[in-house]
Amino acid sequence: QVQLVESGGGSVQAGGSLRLSCAASGLTFSVYALAWFRQAPGKEREFVAWSGTTSTTYYADSVKGRFAISRENAKNTVYLQMNSLKPEDTAVYYCAAGRLWKAASVTNVYDYWGQGTQVTVSS
Repeated sequence: QVQLVESGGGSVQAGGSLRLSCAASGLTFSVYALAWFRQAPGKEREFVAWSGTTSTTYYADSVKGRFAISRENAKNTVYLQMNSLKPEDTAVYYCAAGRLWKAASVTNVYDYWGQGTQVTVSS
């Protein structure tokens, strides 16, 4: 079966950095677009970043210039490098995979989801 497993979350101070990883198994990784979403307590899940099959990228305005998504098809892994972290970046971060040909910021078009990893940014 398909599995997406996130790792790399943790607690950092504002201005710090973290790199999240999402390892996939059970699917042909290279044909899937990949995305990161996040969900803060009491809020809806929101889009963060997207990587297409040709490594084109798309970002939410709130993270543009601070976060970078990348994928390594040989390792079936997608990454999210997060720099200049802010307290408002605190959330559970999820990776998602879908057969998409253009960037999508809505959750219901993705086929598979990971369980999430907690990121906490303190001021």
